[in-house]
Amino acid sequence: MQRFEAYLSENLPQAPSFHPVYEDALGDMLIAGGKRFRPMLLLSIVDAYEPMLYNGALPVALALEMFHTYSLIHDDLPAMDDADLRRGHETLHKRYDEVTAILAGDALNTEAFLVIAKAPLREDVKIKLVELLAEGGGASGMVLGQAIDCYFENQPLTLEQVKTLHTNKTAKLIAVSLQMGAVIVGLELKVQKALYDFGIDLGLLFQIQDDIIDETQSEEEAGKPTGNDTDKNSFINLLGLEKSVEEADDLAKDLQRRFEAFDEKLQVALNPLIQQYLFRHKRN
Repeated sequence: MQRFEAYLSENLPQAPSFHPVYEDALGDMLIAGGKRFRPMLLLSIVDAYEPMLYNGALPVALALEMFHTYSLIHDDLPAMDDADLRRGHETLHKRYDEVTAILAGDALNTEAFLVIAKAPLREDVKIKLVELLAEGGGASGMVLGQAIDCYFENQPLTLEQVKTLHTNKTAKLIAVSLQMGAVIVGLELKVQKALYDFGIDLGLLFQIQDDIIDETQSEEEAGKPTGNDTDKNSFINLLGLEKSVEEADDLAKDLQRRFEAFDEKLQVALNPLIQQYLFRHKRN
């Protein structure tokens, strides 16, 4: 984590001009903190199998964090969640203005692919990484999930529809983070698929846990606005708190079982991250 944080701080997007705040806005949400879960998943796999490729993978991890941060900036906009707080800091549209927030998000989106393109990795590997990030984060992935979330606000969905929403909005980028790490080190396709499928369910668990946090934690504890999901298609609104905790428990136990089937290198690499979050809802 410290190594990645140092790399991130040294490689913030640069766009010098006479604009008074634009370049600052590009880096503000990147350095505001966060779990760094997606880049850590990728880097843990690389470090376990091909530590000599770690430096080459750092730009790809940064690209993942840039892409994720763009999605948060846009998710917080007045047209979407209209949030005042993110990672314990003012959201960009509150700190600056809505136009600056939109453009900063746009810039981080495209900058992520530029960073991958310039990474010191084989060209065929970089093409595959760009493909995976575009698939997981684009029109049939994260953006689709966001579109469903916004369009069906105040319109109750079924449990399967809610799972489809959050599979796209949250889970695919987590799954892709694992798969991208596997691609960098050249793991077999069946292992890549197992990691991707594991990541999808891990992402769903994350979302259920976030819904539980929204219901049970204060704004100060969570570092972002809570109690604002009353109009959303959340697991809490569909199942209630008790059933949502049961759903999270069942999913966490299944993920634990599948995790133990991975080879020893994968388990050692990912265990600190996975165990930290599997039963996060129990500690809230």
